[in-house]
Amino acid sequence: MKKLLWVILAVAVVFFLLGAVIKAVAFLLWVAPFLLLAAALVFVLNRSGGKRIP
Repeated sequence: MKKLLWVILAVAVVFFLLGAVIKAVAFLLWVAPFLLLAAALVFVLNRSGGKRIP
C-alpha cells in the first residue's frame, strides 16, 4: 500500500513538472491534482488501518 502511495505521488510530481515545462502537454496539469488527491486518499486510508472509533 505504501508503494502505491509513492508511485502515485512520484507520477503526480512528474506530471506537474512536465505540464509546467511543456505547454503542449499542459493537460497534465489537470491530471496531476487528481493523482495527488488519490495519493492523499490512499494515505488517509492507510493511516486509519480500518480501526473503528468508539
